[in-house]
Amino acid sequence: MAKQYDKEFKEQVIQYVLDHPDLAYTQIAQQFGVHDTTVGGWVKSYKEHDDQVVVRGSGNYSSDEAKEIAHLKKELRDTQDALNVLKKAISILGK
Repeated sequence: MAKQYDKEFKEQVIQYVLDHPDLAYTQIAQQFGVHDTTVGGWVKSYKEHDDQVVVRGSGNYSSDEAKEIAHLKKELRDTQDALNVLKKAISILGK
């Protein structure tokens, strides 16, 4: 599972990148203990969103609504799985 970083940490890394344009992402990534593609993604997202750090939580969702839909779908799948287990248990005990 991917590690989640808070907004303050991302802001720190992005600011460091902006303050040190001569350093490669790999060097900066090693300093902060993250992958260089992660640093690049954060900087790209920062520039694409008018110099704002975007933090949506886990997953790559286009909006909060999409995240909520995915959460509800997972909850529904889990509930259906539990129901199927209960049905099998009842059929076994009913014999």
